[in-house]
Amino acid sequence: MRTVYLGTSPFAAHVLERLADGPHRPALVVTRPDRPAGRGRKLTPPPVAKTARALGLDLDQPEDVNAPEGRARIAAVDPEVIVVCAFGALLTEPLLSDFEMLNVHPSLLPRWRGAAPIERAIMAGDERTGVSIMRVTAGLDSGPVCVAASEPIRPDDTYGSLSPRLEALGAELLQRALEERLPCAEQDEALVTYAERIGPADRTLDPAAPPEQQARVVRALHPHIGARLPLDDGSFLGVHRAQVGPDGALELLEVQPPGGRPMTYAEYVRGHAAR
Repeated sequence: MRTVYLGTSPFAAHVLERLADGPHRPALVVTRPDRPAGRGRKLTPPPVAKTARALGLDLDQPEDVNAPEGRARIAAVDPEVIVVCAFGALLTEPLLSDFEMLNVHPSLLPRWRGAAPIERAIMAGDERTGVSIMRVTAGLDSGPVCVAASEPIRPDDTYGSLSPRLEALGAELLQRALEERLPCAEQDEALVTYAERIGPADRTLDPAAPPEQQARVVRALHPHIGARLPLDDGSFLGVHRAQVGPDGALELLEVQPPGGRPMTYAEYVRGHAAR
């Protein structure tokens, strides 16, 4: 089947790798433009752009995929299906009506529509999450679901350990959706929850919150975003690993001081005691 792939994030890049290795290898990959990143603000391509180039796939990085130029580039390929995965920009008419679109979304829709479904599932203490393949509509992840499958969230799962399992599951379900052309069912709007983008407040641990909740935040944001604790001087102590200790309090295991390297919390305490 002739496909075009729209994606941006590391998750989308891994799904692209698997899609390109099968019979539905994209004729065109569309991602976001290069953006400044890091302390040096160096112009950096999105993960999907790097992956597309490594795989030898045709690549387009329009400022606006909905603009006439972006739509024309896609139309020139004459795709049967457009696959969307963590593209990170709104898709509008007439693009939505011009092509059939399938979205790979890492949650069990209608739970956790939105930008950060994996993180929010861990933070909420969900026992299971999964991947849904849905038709793209004008609403936010609101289209009918064609196929879905669940994946348990283990007690020690971080974003870094759960995400690869969901990437593999998403690629498997996408392959099935493309080959079997499964019927899609509308979502139950009464069950909708939203996975808002992770902001500074979400990263900052609240010492007054239950220790179990704080530990889930640490796991949900490791290793890509990182939780943090405010320090007296207005800076933040990065928290990479933590757990609920035998006394029921939050026990820090691995931290990163401002401008420093990751270290055990014991090393951090010793370093401050020596000052």
